[in-house]
Amino acid sequence: MSETLLNKVYSHFQLLYDKDPILVFSPGRINLIGEHTDYNDGFVFPAAIDKGIALAIKHNDANLCRAHAFDIDENYEFQLKNLSPLINGGWKNYIIGVVAEILKAGHQLKGFDVIFSGNIPSGAGLSSSAALENSLVFALNALFGLGLSKTEMILISQKAEHNYVGVKCGIMDQYASMFGVKDHALLLDCRTLNSEKFKVNLKGYEIVLVNSQVKHSLNESAYNDRRQVCETISKQLGVKALRDVSVERLETIKHETSFEDYQKALYVIQENQRVIEFSEALQNNDIHQLGRLLFEAHDGLSNQYKVSCDEIDFLVDFAKNNPNVIGSRMMGGGFGGCTINLVKKDYVNKFIEDVKKRYKEAFHKDCKIHRVVLSEGTRLINNTF
Repeated sequence: MSETLLNKVYSHFQLLYDKDPILVFSPGRINLIGEHTDYNDGFVFPAAIDKGIALAIKHNDANLCRAHAFDIDENYEFQLKNLSPLINGGWKNYIIGVVAEILKAGHQLKGFDVIFSGNIPSGAGLSSSAALENSLVFALNALFGLGLSKTEMILISQKAEHNYVGVKCGIMDQYASMFGVKDHALLLDCRTLNSEKFKVNLKGYEIVLVNSQVKHSLNESAYNDRRQVCETISKQLGVKALRDVSVERLETIKHETSFEDYQKALYVIQENQRVIEFSEALQNNDIHQLGRLLFEAHDGLSNQYKVSCDEIDFLVDFAKNNPNVIGSRMMGGGFGGCTINLVKKDYVNKFIEDVKKRYKEAFHKDCKIHRVVLSEGTRLINNTF
């Protein structure tokens, strides 16, 4: 968490509105393993990070909601009635969506002023959207004494994204951002919303994210198309979700579905198992098994689920051929974003230098490097600035 970021938001709010706000910080997240399993009621292994959204808020007497996106210097005003998504609304639809879903749940709100700013790299697959949703619902809960539990808050965030942004996301991003524990990852059961925390000790390795600088937007059809495939096959098999399907059970309908759809479903089933194996390897301090599982997961994402791209595959192949990297994979929804890499601490700087050079040679553009620390989840910040 950056105190500079918090100071900036807090000071700017005072400057604009001449009053002291409530201040909230909500982190982004990484996911160690388990992609596209969350909306299949499966298992994921995320962790909150030290980059996120800082949000300042206070009620007003205007019976009007006024929002300011500091980083792009945009304003938006709206009233607490007849809320609907805006065409090409961008960040505004996240704000509208959270407010609308709180009202739909039967809670009362009044006019408020809000400013937010973030240091999550855009398009990197680190869940800036979940951080924004969670920061607002958490802040409104505190400001108006709504009495919402953290679980109720993340479900409101998820519904905002479904109904106002148009992304049928699972619950992982909101959960990790809200419930994160410092120095730990969370083995999350996306059906029950129960999680178990695991201390992350990588034995001389460091998590390094390489951002391909390929921007992806999950509200494009590819994400929702894959979700539809999973739901269709689950329905064929008479189960609630692919979480309930074994490889053997999937085999029984192999002749009834296309090769491509079969492979997508198979990937989800195998990825669920990899998440469990990853948690066991972490518990056993088996760093080599952790790395092997990351490479396997990427192979599935690229060749079965078909959500990778040339730039990301290049970065993973580069890591695979580097003796100082023990595991690497695409992270996030796909079609760009970051790779997550487990790199020997003594060789991190050399790895960064080499991957930047090779990527520039291959694609004539720069990649970016992010080094992250596992952090606490969404929280109220004491007004001490």
